Amino acid sequence: MDRLQSMRVFAKVVEQGSFAGAGLALDMSNAVVTRHVADLEKHLGVRLLNRTTRRLSLTETGLIYLERAKQILQDVDDADAMASSQSSKPAGTLRIYSHLGFGQLQLAQLLPRYALLFPDVKLDVTLSDHAVDLVEEGFDIGLFIELQKFDASMIARRIGLSDIILCASPDYIRQHGMPLKPEDISQHICLNFAYEQLRHHWPLFIDKRRIDVPITTKLVSNDGNLLRQCALAGMGIVIRSSFTLGDDLSSGRLVRLLPQHHLGTVAVTMVYPSRRQLSAKVRSFIDFISATFPEPESDPWQAA
Repeated sequence: MDRLQSMRVFAKVVEQGSFAGAGLALDMSNAVVTRHVADLEKHLGVRLLNRTTRRLSLTETGLIYLERAKQILQDVDDADAMASSQSSKPAGTLRIYSHLGFGQLQLAQLLPRYALLFPDVKLDVTLSDHAVDLVEEGFDIGLFIELQKFDASMIARRIGLSDIILCASPDYIRQHGMPLKPEDISQHICLNFAYEQLRHHWPLFIDKRRIDVPITTKLVSNDGNLLRQCALAGMGIVIRSSFTLGDDLSSGRLVRLLPQHHLGTVAVTMVYPSRRQLSAKVRSFIDFISATFPEPESDPWQAA
């Protein structure tokens, strides 16, 4: 039994929604596809798929196994692609899309380091708050945040989880005091995003407990950088994803408030159209970002 091939066939059956569809996609007979799935289930000693005459559905075990199998298959393909690309020197123009805030405050620090490592790669970078179709618009790679949508067929690798935190300038804290508990925020001046769900309350989390804190809003804006600049000027308390703060916290320009609390997390994801036959320039950037952010389930942008 070729277990990796059986895993590929199983994943393709789920993707296509049928054995026949998987057979067409993989250029295999229906009998061969069925045998691969049956052999895999026999090897594991569990049922992965529920089969009826009309449809297929994953069992609970099948759903868990599928996610792990997809990651294993991606890692194998990535290893193959990395090995085959070693003979090619990264060169040419690399077109990168990035979420605006991440690009301005994080990518801007990363690109000089990448450029030193790969001097023959020319960088063409587009920043925007709007999601794009990477393939249609000719991008090699994209860096998205959780609220942005991208094509489900893209290869996606999370690079980190960014906490949404409360901050204020030292001047503001000197004038208005340091909030010591979530309820204290109600007595302060807040700089708020123009989201309806945040208009009257900020939901603060500690562990799994949620506290909805009524707020007094001095400024509302759809532009995060405007809110940040006003917070730096001492105008009020702001909520920001950690990746949008740059070195504001480590430099002391802003101070994190209620450090045990946050307003949730935002995933930052690296997205690219295909893991097969990646060019050396694309592979070099993927490896660079992966090495820079080796712990995708943590927040690498928090100040120490």
